[in-house]
Amino acid sequence: MARSWATFGVDLHLEPTGPHLRRGLTDALREAVRSGRLPSGTRLPSSRSLAVDLGVARNTVADAYADLVAEGWLTARQGSGTRVAEGRTVPPTGAARPRPERRRPGYDLRPGTPDLGSFPRAEWLRAARRALTAAPSDALGYGDPRGRVELRTALAGYLARARGVRVDPEHVVICAGFAHGLRLLSTVLRDRGVRTIAVDSYGLDEHWKLLAAAGLSMTPLPVDERGTDTRLLEGAGAVLLTPAHQFPMGVPLHHDRRAAVVDWARRTGALVLEDDYDGEFRYDRQPVGALQGLAPDHVVYLGTASKSLAPGLRLGWTALPPDLADEVVAAKGGVDTSGVLDQLTLAEFLTSGAYDRHVRAARTRYRRRRDALVAALTAHAPAIRVTGIAAGLHAVLRLPPGTEEAAVRAAAYQGLAVNGLTPRHRHPDAVTEPLDALVVGYGTPPDHAWSGALDALCAALPSGENGSGIPFPG
Repeated sequence: MARSWATFGVDLHLEPTGPHLRRGLTDALREAVRSGRLPSGTRLPSSRSLAVDLGVARNTVADAYADLVAEGWLTARQGSGTRVAEGRTVPPTGAARPRPERRRPGYDLRPGTPDLGSFPRAEWLRAARRALTAAPSDALGYGDPRGRVELRTALAGYLARARGVRVDPEHVVICAGFAHGLRLLSTVLRDRGVRTIAVDSYGLDEHWKLLAAAGLSMTPLPVDERGTDTRLLEGAGAVLLTPAHQFPMGVPLHHDRRAAVVDWARRTGALVLEDDYDGEFRYDRQPVGALQGLAPDHVVYLGTASKSLAPGLRLGWTALPPDLADEVVAAKGGVDTSGVLDQLTLAEFLTSGAYDRHVRAARTRYRRRRDALVAALTAHAPAIRVTGIAAGLHAVLRLPPGTEEAAVRAAAYQGLAVNGLTPRHRHPDAVTEPLDALVVGYGTPPDHAWSGALDALCAALPSGENGSGIPFPG
């Protein structure tokens, strides 16, 4: 038997053994079902296709199928073909049993994810069609490791207009999200001899793990009502900041401190890594421009489509000082890391104005949710102070001292997934006293579920002027 791989219809790998062809084929098919290689419901090739593939008579295959139908391993119905019968797959001995899925919370109020149900599918599909129609054939090759020039050009124009970023498309590098960009920059910093990077004392633990994995030590900077305290920058070779809307505390970096950071970077040659994670979403103030616009030669601007569109796109970008671009490209390994079609689609989405329309609509929707959150807490939990709400997709709910852990447990009891401030967002080496708070994201729940999420949140929080109210479940 010269061939054992199907070349017509459905691919099916079989190796009949033994002197009797029909019996060998029947045994091979039965074993494929028994072992789980052919799961229940799998449609088998037609007897004609499999016979051609195996180089045997069609009757031999038809007879083997008939034998297994009679034994109950297969089913054969007019118009449905021959399929593996339900319930006949037997897991191999010692196979791990599937674990029951962990019960999902009724409402997810963890920060960091937008309303995925509002992704502009129709507009995105139209942009994808236009982009693919216009794309040259060579766009589907391995491509420039910096990313498609169409997207880099569109981003340079958009960021200049909307965020005050000054960058040439040649110095924009596309990456697979913020974490990927930070990993690349961490590698470059280490190779440049940087050993210490300053970070906010409140931030995201995933980012700190990436920096530590690159061999960088961290100096946590205090955060107050004026944003990051920049007085402890001396001695660091770089700093990671969220100046437009400090994550998670939600305060913008005061203009005096913005000037101080830029002055420090120019004086020492250090780099500022600017995470502009939700710069498009502001409500009660004029937009805070990117820090990069003040010192393009010393600030790396990092942005993504994760909050404005969806994290599943895995599209991010870095606007780099000219002398850094080649090093970042080398750290990427000389290959493009994001799908070309999505890059071309985002470029079309930006240049057509669809991105601006989507962001404006999303801004209105999130502002309504934020206003409903503030109103509900004012009515049902007046002891809770809500901060960081002038922009972004989350709020910080300041709690009475010593109640954060109980509040997280109470939220879980009400079916809420919510982050406490200390476990996920306070750097382990921070020197300031820990604060008790919840970090509540209002981007994830769809519109129809928002009122229910608010009711559950209010039920989980202490009420009353002195912070006392419903007992927290143990």
